[in-house]
Amino acid sequence: MSFFALGVNHQTASVALREQIAFNAEKLSVLLAQQSHNTELNDLVVVSTCNRTEVYAISENADMVLNWLAQANDLDVKQLVNHVYRYEDAQAVTHLMRVASGLDSLMLGEPQILGQVKSALSLAKDAHTVSGNLNRIFEYAFYAAKRVRSETAVGSHAVSMGYAVAQLALQVFSQPEKMTVLIVAAGEMNSLVAKHLAEMGVGKVLICNRTRERAELLAQEIAHQVEVEILEFADLAENLHRADVISSCTGSLHQVISYQDVKRALKKRRYQQMLLVDLAVPRDIEPKVESLDGVYLYGVDDLQSVIDENLAQRRQAAVEAEVMVNQLAIELITHERVNEAGETIHQYRQHGHELQQEELQLALSRLAKGENAAQIMQDFAHRLTQKLLHPTSIVLRDAAKAEDPAYFEQLQQSLANVAAHRRKAKK
Repeated sequence: MSFFALGVNHQTASVALREQIAFNAEKLSVLLAQQSHNTELNDLVVVSTCNRTEVYAISENADMVLNWLAQANDLDVKQLVNHVYRYEDAQAVTHLMRVASGLDSLMLGEPQILGQVKSALSLAKDAHTVSGNLNRIFEYAFYAAKRVRSETAVGSHAVSMGYAVAQLALQVFSQPEKMTVLIVAAGEMNSLVAKHLAEMGVGKVLICNRTRERAELLAQEIAHQVEVEILEFADLAENLHRADVISSCTGSLHQVISYQDVKRALKKRRYQQMLLVDLAVPRDIEPKVESLDGVYLYGVDDLQSVIDENLAQRRQAAVEAEVMVNQLAIELITHERVNEAGETIHQYRQHGHELQQEELQLALSRLAKGENAAQIMQDFAHRLTQKLLHPTSIVLRDAAKAEDPAYFEQLQQSLANVAAHRRKAKK
């Protein structure tokens, strides 16, 4: 049995194909529950996100896993085979660690993927498709991801607009719990800004959108984390002074925040500093605002340069993270092999014990018949030694016949070391 990682991601498959083999939690729960009764393939975890669908399984062969992935999505295997990557054992462990650490993500170092992998494991556990061995591999991958996060800078630099705005706000205002944020337009970009800032613990979020329905939708998404207030778009100018941070992204053809609006807001604030971020193209905020004392104005180009620099730093940190992941993968594989060796050693010792009992019973039977004790002891030692050494002789003979001479040389050296240790112990 081997450990396999098999699937498609943003690098190997189109959006259309990824959509075809994506799983939602409800569908996956049913499929895994059915699979738990399959004696050929019942030890698997499926990770399915917008950018990847991967199956991690302990199985006899990768084709079995590939066939299941195709059948589960009513696809012909031929539709997948040219887009699927597959890894086995050490490479599969390394891949899982890279995925969990965000090193294989579309956005390098993204933190969300670790939570998604953990959720995938939890769902598989609920469906009873996770053995102790498979669970141990995943837990070690989580440990590796934690090490990468804490010991490298691969995830510490903002590389998305939404996150960059949130980080910028924390640089200007050191106490997020006292910060009031004004979100002007509740589209996708600004919604991410609001969510990031809510997660960082800001005091209040004001949402100003042309349609109240969209504003209410965003408010519902973050209300469990932060106090939220919805403003009418017509009331934008008169509420600017309430905000420490303003993020605007309306898509309007005309500027919605003027120099005079901000100047009046500053006066109402008694000239306490303000951070204004203009994510819109064309711009929402009059560029002249930047000349006002106490105002920090950032546009898309400003943030993009920060993101580009941060991405370069992440890539540099990723080199260090890759080395760490490879080392941790080797550690896990070594540990697993030691465990397997321990099991083999236990079985061999049990075999030796059985041989000992057989020969002992034979010797006792001969003693009971009155045969010569010294001869019996000599025969006992000879027969037991021969039986114990016979498997070793077979292994050495097979190794000598093998095409790779290194294996035979390694066995020779190991036996020589055992003999040397024995001689040293006798002195």
